[in-house]
Amino acid sequence: HAHLTVAPHHTGDQFLMARTMNLARRRRSGELTLIVMVALITGGGYVLASLGTNSEIPTRIVPFLVAVVGLLVIAHIAVRLLARGADATILPLAAFLHGIGYVMITRIDDRLAGLQTTWSFISVAAFIATLVVVQRATDLARYKWLLFTAGAGLLVLPMVPGIGTSFNTGAKIWVQIGPINFQPGEFAKLALAIFFASYLADTKELIAAGTWKLGPIHLPSPRYIAPLLIAWGFSVLVMVGEKDLGSSLLFFTLFIVMLWVATQRVTYLIAGAVLFAGAAYIAWRIFGHVQQRVDIWLNPWADPLDDGYQLVQALYGLSDGGILGTGLGVGSPNTVPLAQTDFIFASIGEELGLVGAATVLIGFMLLVGAGLRIAMRTENSFEKLLAVGLTTIMGIQAFIIVGGVIKVIPLTGITLPFVSYGGSSLLANYVLLALLIRLSDSSARRLGELPDDPLLGERWAAWRLRRTQRRTHRGVTA
Repeated sequence: HAHLTVAPHHTGDQFLMARTMNLARRRRSGELTLIVMVALITGGGYVLASLGTNSEIPTRIVPFLVAVVGLLVIAHIAVRLLARGADATILPLAAFLHGIGYVMITRIDDRLAGLQTTWSFISVAAFIATLVVVQRATDLARYKWLLFTAGAGLLVLPMVPGIGTSFNTGAKIWVQIGPINFQPGEFAKLALAIFFASYLADTKELIAAGTWKLGPIHLPSPRYIAPLLIAWGFSVLVMVGEKDLGSSLLFFTLFIVMLWVATQRVTYLIAGAVLFAGAAYIAWRIFGHVQQRVDIWLNPWADPLDDGYQLVQALYGLSDGGILGTGLGVGSPNTVPLAQTDFIFASIGEELGLVGAATVLIGFMLLVGAGLRIAMRTENSFEKLLAVGLTTIMGIQAFIIVGGVIKVIPLTGITLPFVSYGGSSLLANYVLLALLIRLSDSSARRLGELPDDPLLGERWAAWRLRRTQRRTHRGVTA
């Protein structure tokens, strides 16, 4: 009788375990297939760019393919070992965008392509390190004030005399220490996103309650909303002081979207839009460089050889690309200043046409969709808000720079995630990617799609305990 009652339960556990393991294997196998396809696309693009430029197949094509495939496979193995329940499309989509960007950077400037190669290896190493260190995403919530302090410090760093610099770009967003230079704001946005997610997860009900009445309007208690407003106001003011309008818009949008998702009150979204419109108008009236950007946006052909030169040449390049593009290596992307950074989307549109440009945009849309799917699947408030915040950073940043290049909004100097040249941007975005993968893996475990395995630290502690017990047992036996 005991055998008959226990056996079905045991068989059910085995079936469930087999089912979850098969699901994890299918996801990772699908991810590997997509990564191989991305490697082939990147290698094919590299060959075509060389043929278009030099009319010959590059001699280093084999080492290049080995490096690309090796780098992507290493990242895949890290996900397979450390986050096997994660969404199978996140890493391949980022790798696809990275590959397209690398091919275009190689096409534009061979020296910068070499530097981007180095940063690619460093970024993948940081991606793996993030997965190793952040074993459970919820652990990050405990360090919210430390991360806020770190983020605030990083934002202020470019304003420190002696190390802050603008490199003649107008925006003082760089830090140069000896031969090393980087943009600390790229990492500050991650720290502040974690802070906002943690704080809002703890106080969202109190903020949404609107216990403070100001006439007919119900507002959140200053006690709970003040820390958020101070953090947001500080970040935006610093960005304005550094003349970094793109990052100011990014932080503003990040704050409003996360507040809206946390409270589920459309009022905050409407109020945010009104506040942004007012702040934009004031900035336009006060700051000369903002007026210049708006004037160029409204009519770049008023001064096509000076102020409007960059945007005019970018629009001409997009026009020359047509539907299918001039072909890799056949266009003239170097005509546009900063073609490898701010205007790399124009370079893609010229040589790959509307089809290539739309493909890049679809890649971003799918990546944003994957991030929002992670947020919808998890019931943990912190993880949901963090997934929304990280996805907002990536999506809004892509919208701001692409919108500026195609003249939808005034141009601001920020990078296109994974695509533009820049070590700081690439490194920060791979850390962001690792956090999204960790969130996806956590939600899969909570939903029972695979077992909640012990952490690496817990495994290490268990191994040491077993080792100590064996030694003790051998000593007693002797």
